[in-house]
Amino acid sequence: MRIFSKYTWRFSTDKKEIFLTFDDGPTPEITQFVLSELKKYNAKATFFCIGKNIQNHPEIFNTIIIDGHTIGNHTQNHLKGWKTDNSRYLDDFLACEKTITQFNKSTITQKIFRPPYGKIKKKQAKEIFKKGYKIIMWNVLSADFDTTISKEKCLENVLKNTEKGSIIVFHDSIKAAERMQYALPKVLKHFSEKGFVFRAI
Repeated sequence: MRIFSKYTWRFSTDKKEIFLTFDDGPTPEITQFVLSELKKYNAKATFFCIGKNIQNHPEIFNTIIIDGHTIGNHTQNHLKGWKTDNSRYLDDFLACEKTITQFNKSTITQKIFRPPYGKIKKKQAKEIFKKGYKIIMWNVLSADFDTTISKEKCLENVLKNTEKGSIIVFHDSIKAAERMQYALPKVLKHFSEKGFVFRAI
C-alpha cells in the first residue's frame, strides 16, 4: 500500500477550495465549452492532456494555458498501465512530456501526471516519481465517461461527495460530453454559491 499513499488523492486544506480536473482533451468544442463555463466563475482547473490530442489541436491547448489553467501529462496515446509493457509505458509518458514542452508557449510547467483509467503498475509509477512528477488521482469521480448512467446521476456523484480539498474528475471528451456539459455548470454554480473557490493544481 505504501506506493498508493505516494499518490495525491485529495488536498488537505481548511479553505473552501476545490480542484477540478479534466482528462483526455484537448477536444474541439468540448474543451472550449469547459473553458467558457470556467470563465463565468473565474474558476481555474487542471487539464490532463493526451499528447496526440495536443498535436492535433495546439490552438485549443494554448487557450487552456492562456486562460491560466494547469496542464498535466496523461500519456501520448492514453495507455492503460496494467496492460502495457513498462518500457513502452514510460516511452509514451515521455513522448507526452515532450509534446507538452513543444507546444506550450508559456514558461510555466507543472510536473504532474495522471494515469489513464487510474491504472498504473508500481514499477511504472516508480519511474515517473524518479522524473520528479507527482501522480494526481482523485477522490470524486463524476463518472461522466460512463454511458450507462444518467446526466443527473453524474451531477449527484459530484455534489454528494465533494468537500474541502476534493479533486474532482471530469472528461473533456466526446464520450463524456452529454453528462459533463449537464453537470459542470451546475457544480460551478452550486459550490460558488456556497463560497467555494476552484483552484488549479
